[in-house]
Amino acid sequence: MARELTVSIDAMGGDAGPGVVISALQRSIQRHSNVHFLLHGKEDELHALLERNPRLKSRVTVRHAPGRVSMEDKPGHVLRRGRDTSMWHTIQSVKDKKADVAVSAGNTGALMALAMFQLGIIEGISRPAIATVWPTMRGQTVVLDCGANVSATADQLVDFAVMGSAFANAILGLERPSVGLLNVGSEEQKGNDAVKGAAHVLRGASLPMTFHGFVEGDDIAKGTVDVVVTDGFTGNVALKTAEGTAKLVAQFLRQSLRRSLLGRIGATIARGALTTLRRKLDPRASGGGIFLGLNGIVVKSHGGTDAMGFASALDTAIDMVKADINARIIADRSGIEAAMEAAAVT
Repeated sequence: MARELTVSIDAMGGDAGPGVVISALQRSIQRHSNVHFLLHGKEDELHALLERNPRLKSRVTVRHAPGRVSMEDKPGHVLRRGRDTSMWHTIQSVKDKKADVAVSAGNTGALMALAMFQLGIIEGISRPAIATVWPTMRGQTVVLDCGANVSATADQLVDFAVMGSAFANAILGLERPSVGLLNVGSEEQKGNDAVKGAAHVLRGASLPMTFHGFVEGDDIAKGTVDVVVTDGFTGNVALKTAEGTAKLVAQFLRQSLRRSLLGRIGATIARGALTTLRRKLDPRASGGGIFLGLNGIVVKSHGGTDAMGFASALDTAIDMVKADINARIIADRSGIEAAMEAAAVT
């Protein structure tokens, strides 16, 4: 019998508060029978919510944390004065081996700062990265970094490729994920020194991945590769642009279908297809942002998410623990060191 996993949750993070977390847990306990949940937050508020949801009481433990990290708090301030917050205690439980993974919908910058401070970084990995899963024409693509690092060196881009490939293998079930470096063109002579240097290393590395080369922005939606690697500035801009474009297309579609009687009739006939389209474009299904490269697993749900979105983040977190994602990253990273040393020599 598999051991019971424990998920540590920042119950006070996010815009909607603990009500969304409790609703998400109602979904999650139906999907995962061998998982216990450790909630951090205001004890009286959480117990009151659990009293209204008796099915959860045997699967949930509450840990009192009076403070809360707001979306406006600076990471440095939280590091200095945030020890009483639900976010701090959530990460602390993973550090103390009382939980296998941490999930929060709170302030991204503060969450990354606390995770790095308390958990540290995997040996050999220079910087952690935030990965997200995007819907594409071919299925799904992992994109990283999406905001943890404003810029990235060649070595860091190589690390991101290793981590993204390990994630695609463990979570998406891809045996040899194809990896591409986001660039301003697919030609070898294009790009800055960082992407050129990373490409040189990845071409010569012996890893369980297929290095595709350079990809452009439109290749993300096409699903040209399974993993797209870039710096956090570019990745975050691309992510927000894609989310905004999806909302724009959805709004235009709604307006067009409501404009006339024929449009409304057409919408009724195509209801099934439109529902499928909505599900594919729904960011709640992505599982949020996955922090890769830490000595512990942390998943960041969207700040404005609902119960469906937070439950999806819980699913991703549990899958990462079961797949032992960090062991895969460590193994792949050690296998690339020889290639990096050879690239440095040449």
